[in-house]
Amino acid sequence: MRDITGKQISLRTAKGMGAVLCAKEIVELIKNDKLPKGNLFDVARAAAFLAAKNTQNLIPHCHPVSIDGLNISYKFIDELTEEDDPEGKLKDQSGVVIFAEGKSIGRTGIEMEVLTAISVAALTIYDLLKPLGNKEIEISSIRLLDKTGGKSDRAKFSKRQHQAAILVCSDSTAAGTRKDNSGLKIKEMLELHNTEVVDYQIIPDEEEMIQNQIKDWVNQDIAFIFTTGGTGLGPRDHTVDAVQKILDRDAPGIAEAMRVYGGMRTPLAMMSRSIAGSIGGTLIVTLPGSTNGVKESLEAILPAVFHAKSMLRGGAH
Repeated sequence: MRDITGKQISLRTAKGMGAVLCAKEIVELIKNDKLPKGNLFDVARAAAFLAAKNTQNLIPHCHPVSIDGLNISYKFIDELTEEDDPEGKLKDQSGVVIFAEGKSIGRTGIEMEVLTAISVAALTIYDLLKPLGNKEIEISSIRLLDKTGGKSDRAKFSKRQHQAAILVCSDSTAAGTRKDNSGLKIKEMLELHNTEVVDYQIIPDEEEMIQNQIKDWVNQDIAFIFTTGGTGLGPRDHTVDAVQKILDRDAPGIAEAMRVYGGMRTPLAMMSRSIAGSIGGTLIVTLPGSTNGVKESLEAILPAVFHAKSMLRGGAH
């Protein structure tokens, strides 16, 4: 199964629909509760719930999902509004339409659970109607109507071009005795999110040098500055203190998100003193010095952190 440990936990929703087409005479029997096997809606709803809960057992690559909410509803085709069927796919048809809406807080979407619920509900309705004539019954139009969470939400933060600068704060890297990997990892991950790295510098972990470089980039109106290194408890870890002294405002939620995400992977994440905050219209985020620490920290905040740009510059929230 695909590794989803790098995905963020978020609210995921999905809406879908499907139809069971049948003759108008059968629709009238359903409406008047005169089916040979009794009322079909409650039975189909129960089947849909069971199917959604067992999606991971039916479809090989589906991860187990915590279903935090699932609603199944029905309409007859002659009751559909234009909003229910905007493309008119069911126009001039007769039968029952199944709607499903699901919610989950997790790392992966809930659309497959919703579509499985609709599919099994449709099969259940088919089974309850088949004594009336199989040839007149058809399952049709099972499709996803909408989904939120994960990629669908993150895309709106990455669609605009951003500019960023990277500051590697490391005595050994500045001296040439240690190769920089963490700064390159920041660059790689930013570029994946439509961000142009306009400057990239390596300096010793010295307070004045760090502050001067950051102030220079702020004066150039660079929207985002990411530092790496100097976030630990070592005697030469000065980056956090240097940055803290020149911030106009703190953004503690960003650092909290990084530590929570890291803490799910290693208890050592609690040792990070990473901070984030703004100077004027620029957001500064201090990242750990290890390549893996950088990767996990950015996984926790990208691309949502880009929303800070419009907030800092007076845009809508």
